[in-house]
Amino acid sequence: MALQHFSHPQHPLVFNANERSGISCQGCWEPVWGPSYSCITCKNSYHHKSCAELPLELHHPLHPNHPLILQPITLGDEEYNKCIDCNEFRFQYIYHCSDCNFSIHSGCSSFPLTTKSAVHKDHDHSLTRIWKLMKFTCDFCGKEGNLPFLCVPCNFGIHTSCAACLPTVEVTRHKHPLQLTHSSETHQSNSRICLLCVEKVDTHWVYYCSICDFIAHLRCSMNPRNKAYKKLEELVEEQLHLSVVSTTYEVKKFTMGEDGAKIATEIKHFSHKHDLQLTDEVPNNIKCNGCVRDIFSPFYCCAQCNFFLHKSCVELPKLKQHPLHRHPLTLNYESYSFGCGFCGQLCNGLRYSCQLCNYDLNVQCSLISDTLTHACHEHRLYLSNTNTKQECSSCGEYRYRVFRCATCEFVLDFRCAALPQTAWYNQHEHPFTLYCKPEDDSGEYYCDICEEERDPKQWFYYCADCNFPAHLECILGEEPNVK
Repeated sequence: MALQHFSHPQHPLVFNANERSGISCQGCWEPVWGPSYSCITCKNSYHHKSCAELPLELHHPLHPNHPLILQPITLGDEEYNKCIDCNEFRFQYIYHCSDCNFSIHSGCSSFPLTTKSAVHKDHDHSLTRIWKLMKFTCDFCGKEGNLPFLCVPCNFGIHTSCAACLPTVEVTRHKHPLQLTHSSETHQSNSRICLLCVEKVDTHWVYYCSICDFIAHLRCSMNPRNKAYKKLEELVEEQLHLSVVSTTYEVKKFTMGEDGAKIATEIKHFSHKHDLQLTDEVPNNIKCNGCVRDIFSPFYCCAQCNFFLHKSCVELPKLKQHPLHRHPLTLNYESYSFGCGFCGQLCNGLRYSCQLCNYDLNVQCSLISDTLTHACHEHRLYLSNTNTKQECSSCGEYRYRVFRCATCEFVLDFRCAALPQTAWYNQHEHPFTLYCKPEDDSGEYYCDICEEERDPKQWFYYCADCNFPAHLECILGEEPNVK
């Protein structure tokens, strides 16, 4: 059984009665288990059976004048994809009228007409869907809405997304289940911070772990990008367990250290055809072929060709799990350029790849966890993963995945978070240090390499010995992750 889907016109999508990969559905972003459709030629375009079989045209009571057409979301255009019902941008298909600029998520359009509320367990009345635009304040989260679920006898109304909240959820970045809790019952102060998006919590109800005093927004906890899935966890554990015996290199020669530990002096690494020798003699202006950063001691080099690997890059695990990706990532080597899924830059060298999702991370981004201490900011930074782009305080770019400060409004994207603290430039005798504040109060700031003006709000590299400031790109190059 197959169908021709609008999202993948090249090939038909083939039915699979029992998909077990847990790969993200292209229609709703939830992991795919059981009945599904996918392209067996391209090995992509996975859909739940229900998402693949959504009607292409919908006549909806909220928009009776024109039919709504099923469309994929447009990344980067949150306003275009904002749903008239939940008033949010989500990674799922929308029904859209281009004449009226009207959009409703496929999930919101098909939500049951009646439901029970998880907020009040002793509430015996059903909530009824009102298909009429009306301004109201949600009795669940305290935010305004357009389309309520109403209990007329109790004068009780909530959002669709609030009606979908579960009594208990599990998220990938916390070890205990989170309970649906009224904010007055939490232990935190009035300046509560959601530990999934690192923004202020100002709703009546939250998800909360009383053991760890962990609090999170309803929308963040229910976001498919943050939710934990039992079947997926079992698959990940199984794959990681099977990888314990795998290694990325073979030791050819070794010596004994002073502490009695073996030190590999010659190895065969999977990324290179020749054996590599351990050395401490650092040549000038040489970059590691693995992480594409300046070489530092200790490292391995090839006696036959210009190939270098940091010892730390050699010892990277073959498989790893990252808090921002559902599947285990496998270490590979690529001499050609690839796009990093976190920082968005072109890279080559060692990369962590997801074979299911065609997803790649460079080494530097793969090493960043969900908390970060950065030399250019006084407070600890926490991973913020939302459906809304946030502006990086360093470069001004807007990203979905960033690091936020829970104390102030500082935001850092992956590209800036992974910048090297020190860097070398051509034959300059001193290293350059990453600066986030102007080197003086002169009011005139220029790059001593390109002699162009510098924006004092943006980070730069500086040699204090020579009073030598320079743009980031002038030191690192336009493609700093490509050797």
